[in-house]
Amino acid sequence: MDISYFLLLRQEISLLAIALLLVIFEIFISEHKKSAVVHLAVLLFGVHTILGFLSLEEGALFGGMFRTNSLIHFFKNILNLGVFIILLQSAEWIREKIIIQNRGTEFYVLLFSSLLGLYFMISAGDFLMFYLGLELSTLPLAALAAYEIAKMKSSEAGIKLILSSALASGISLFGISLLYATAGSIYFADIMGTVTGSNLTVLGMVLFFAGLSFKISLVPFHFWTADVYEGAPISIASYLSVISKGAAVFILMILLFTVLKPLMDYWENMVYLLAILTMFIGNLFALRQQNMKRFLAFSSIAQAGFILLGLITGTQLGTATIVYFVLIYIFSNLAAFGVVQSISLQTGKENMKDYEGLYRTNPKLSLVMMLGLFSLAGIPPVAGFFGKFFLFTAAASKGYYLLVFLAVVNVTISLYYYLLVIRAMFLRTSEDAIPYFKNKTYMRLGLVISVIGILLLGIYSPVYDYIYLLSSTFN
Repeated sequence: MDISYFLLLRQEISLLAIALLLVIFEIFISEHKKSAVVHLAVLLFGVHTILGFLSLEEGALFGGMFRTNSLIHFFKNILNLGVFIILLQSAEWIREKIIIQNRGTEFYVLLFSSLLGLYFMISAGDFLMFYLGLELSTLPLAALAAYEIAKMKSSEAGIKLILSSALASGISLFGISLLYATAGSIYFADIMGTVTGSNLTVLGMVLFFAGLSFKISLVPFHFWTADVYEGAPISIASYLSVISKGAAVFILMILLFTVLKPLMDYWENMVYLLAILTMFIGNLFALRQQNMKRFLAFSSIAQAGFILLGLITGTQLGTATIVYFVLIYIFSNLAAFGVVQSISLQTGKENMKDYEGLYRTNPKLSLVMMLGLFSLAGIPPVAGFFGKFFLFTAAASKGYYLLVFLAVVNVTISLYYYLLVIRAMFLRTSEDAIPYFKNKTYMRLGLVISVIGILLLGIYSPVYDYIYLLSSTFN
């Protein structure tokens, strides 16, 4: 074994090195220069994100516990891009609110530790590596959710997240133990050849699926979502909404399409039912929300229901549509969350009513929010339309026409509540409208990248073709 063998861990080693460099920086930098950690973290992670797009060989490490291929590598790059946007959007909040509490470096270390856990989770070749990655990705998030220590809601969010995570983790671990009992191995490659439709195996699969459904916020495992999003810092709500959820969707897709493919007759009915419940409950509850973070929380629950349309197919088309939709979802949701964070930081306002007349005072922010919401709703020609269209195509290709019809109904419902925000910004007036303000450079850059992604992915179809080519890895 030589050093080139460990280059398969290039992304993990690079991210760990960034976290260690930030700790060293914190130790040796003088007190009045602590704010420089924001620039250092953005710079280092920006380099890490760019280098991630260099090609990486396929292979496995540690006896098959860790594996990587083109699709896994590409999905890590998607996560990197999303986290980079979050870092840009949160930079001003950290400088103004967190650095003065001397907790800036800790924020980045916890965030990068969680991302490192997601790396290991989606590269797992057995259930032990998967579980270690799952725990490493979840525990730092509980601390980050409670990071605004002066706010009771933030502490409440951290407690709710850690308790819910512990329950979901225990359920997943119990399911894994049942799968091990029936297959005699925790390695995915071994389980694929031995998995059967026995009652114990099916129960293990159901429990494992339930544990992961917590991270994706599928109904009925969604109860924590709105409260945690509302209480957590907006940048952490963004991370939970797109990065944590996206990684969980990806590993679930890998396992259902490969390891648990022989049990498809069982899990496709479960996914079918959960897709309908998640879409309807997420959308119907979003209709009555006034707080923008809770509004986007139920919106993200509904989007998870749409993702299940690709998950139910078990085909290469389904794999490609899921990855493509998650990429679009990251740009769309971060555009909306970025505007919410920008306004909250400047004014402290987070309710939909506060957005009335926003276009007259801050037209650029209003346009960014409109593009993000239109993309989430699936309005052409922005990227979200094509993401949903391909998901519907994947489900229809397997004959799930009723499910596609119900999804279209839910698109109509979601369009209504997204238009409520747009109506408030563009058509309503207010004597107490949010005054004009100018965002700092990092926030503007984060919003610009999100808008470019929304527009470019709706126009540049070769991105989907490339993802479809990569998707042959698991089908």
